[in-house]
Amino acid sequence: MKTEDPLGERGFFNNVSDHPRSCPRSLPPSDCSPNRLASGSHLRVVAVGSDERTYWVHVPPTACPDQGWPVVVMFHGGGGTARLAMNDTGWPGLADRHGFLAVFPEARRPDPSRPPGFLRNPQTWNDGSPRPALHADRRPSDDVTFFEKFMADLQADYPVDAHRIYLTGFSNGASLTFRLARQRDASIAAIAPVAGTDWLQAPPPGPAVSVLYLTGTADPVNPLEGGPIYLGTRFFGDKPPLEEMLAPWKQRHVEAGPPRLVCQQDGCSGLRYGRPGTGTVLMVYTLEGHGHHWPGGGTVLSERFAGKNTSRLNATQLIWDFFQPRRVWHPPTAPTR
Repeated sequence: MKTEDPLGERGFFNNVSDHPRSCPRSLPPSDCSPNRLASGSHLRVVAVGSDERTYWVHVPPTACPDQGWPVVVMFHGGGGTARLAMNDTGWPGLADRHGFLAVFPEARRPDPSRPPGFLRNPQTWNDGSPRPALHADRRPSDDVTFFEKFMADLQADYPVDAHRIYLTGFSNGASLTFRLARQRDASIAAIAPVAGTDWLQAPPPGPAVSVLYLTGTADPVNPLEGGPIYLGTRFFGDKPPLEEMLAPWKQRHVEAGPPRLVCQQDGCSGLRYGRPGTGTVLMVYTLEGHGHHWPGGGTVLSERFAGKNTSRLNATQLIWDFFQPRRVWHPPTAPTR
């Protein structure tokens, strides 16, 4: 799959294994050799108010760089789980090959005493939307604070490159990445929402965060033209059209002129907004005929509700290629006289 150099410028779920290895809590980063920071997938717990929240961190087998590890945070989709996202997206394997920490937070569900279920006990994120089907909004769940808490917990025990913190997510999890990019933009280098919606719609706070957005053209849960969304008979709110939803993000790059085509192959069309060599960009990839699935992942949701899984694009690799060169961006300061 040819893509731009980013700097150049089951009903509902099918059967999927979701059992990564559980490891004990990591040691402090006084020695960042692989022997002190055991590789593998570690389950961690943080307090958010009166709640206990959990997240997984996958540590690569390589020694950490002098400046610390980059971090990729992957927010699972609504009704999903962190472990399911770990296996479906392939982020742990990519972290092992390229040397970064992959983090998989767990959303809240209505009844924490029962196992999660896609419809009967769904785990969802408070993405800022008014959708009545999202119990995370009705509660409400403070997922912005959860992000701050688990990042502080991670940085307390692992060497982290604070200039290279990246967020990605699927569906409801993608929508949370938009919210965090607006409300915590100073700490985030780039985001890559997949098949989700930015529900807040006010102009983004500034040009600090680069965005790679991916979605399928035949996604019934995230339709390009917008409109009412149903899973079975359950109503999940009205979504805005894609062009309307992305308009505030495109506006940041209006002075750069029309977008540039950076990918047109195997049913993928990619547009880049922003001048080459500038601090931030917006890239929009649409995948012809693809439904509500992680591109390059398995068919986790039934095609009856989510459409077909047709994309040949490896979204995980593409997103890392986009993330890898980017750092938290600060506007140039005027020279002193």
